[in-house]
Amino acid sequence: MLTSISAPLPHKAITSLLLPMGLIAALSAAVVLQAGLVRIAPSALPEPSVITVEPGTFAYRQPGEFYRGGFAVDGPKADETVGRPLTIMKYQVSTLDYDACTADGACPARETTTASRADMPVTGVSYDDATLYAKWLTEKTGSLWRLPEDRELAFAAAEDFPDDALGIDADSGNPALRWLADYEREAARKRSRDPEPMPYGSFGENRSGLADFAGNVWEWTSTCNRRVDLAANGKANAVESCGVYIASGKHRAPLSSFIRDPKSGGCAVGVPPDHVGFRLVKDTRWYASFLFALQPH
Repeated sequence: MLTSISAPLPHKAITSLLLPMGLIAALSAAVVLQAGLVRIAPSALPEPSVITVEPGTFAYRQPGEFYRGGFAVDGPKADETVGRPLTIMKYQVSTLDYDACTADGACPARETTTASRADMPVTGVSYDDATLYAKWLTEKTGSLWRLPEDRELAFAAAEDFPDDALGIDADSGNPALRWLADYEREAARKRSRDPEPMPYGSFGENRSGLADFAGNVWEWTSTCNRRVDLAANGKANAVESCGVYIASGKHRAPLSSFIRDPKSGGCAVGVPPDHVGFRLVKDTRWYASFLFALQPH
């Protein structure tokens, strides 16, 4: 007589199954830890202060250099949706914290003489330096940190994020209007410059609690610069340059990844930033540690 497959398993059978399953789980966990796929970091460094911006939709102008018929035009602006909470540092990375990375041998020294303080934003650091710091902070805290995308920084900055539009009709055939608008915009940027980095809180907070954005320290993003040629039929031909990244502050500025002092001539177009630093996004997804483990080290 055949036993129905829906009949409950005897207690001994369940026990015999649980034991090997438990052993397999324990061995798998040991292998994962030994291989370094999940890192249990010592609490050697407290995590920086962060804010969390809830999901939402916002108006976002695309970054990059846009041209139509050989003349500069504004990038398209449309609603952009961020579908999950964004956790980002409240303040820019400080000189004290960056110097700790340098002392640990994980980051090159910054090219500024600003005092090493917990409330002073680090400047004189390149995109490459910022990515090394993000890796070091990840290893020290056990949480995954990375540079924000331009759109993420725009979402967190909200009303403080600049709109780089020239403010002229994109279909205008008069190049003089574009040149004049661009000249006036660049002249206004020169007049707004501040001399030295200032302590945390000097430029206030926005409605999300993000501090000091669009002060006198621009911030590196992970967004590559691109040139986009817009055709009359609406098609776009884009060429992306991932050796040049967008730094955002009072305006967007494309900078080569190795530039530490933007005033030294490293700005690809327009008026260079006064200073460049960075803040990081914390990846709060449950599998973030696995993503970190897959990165080259």
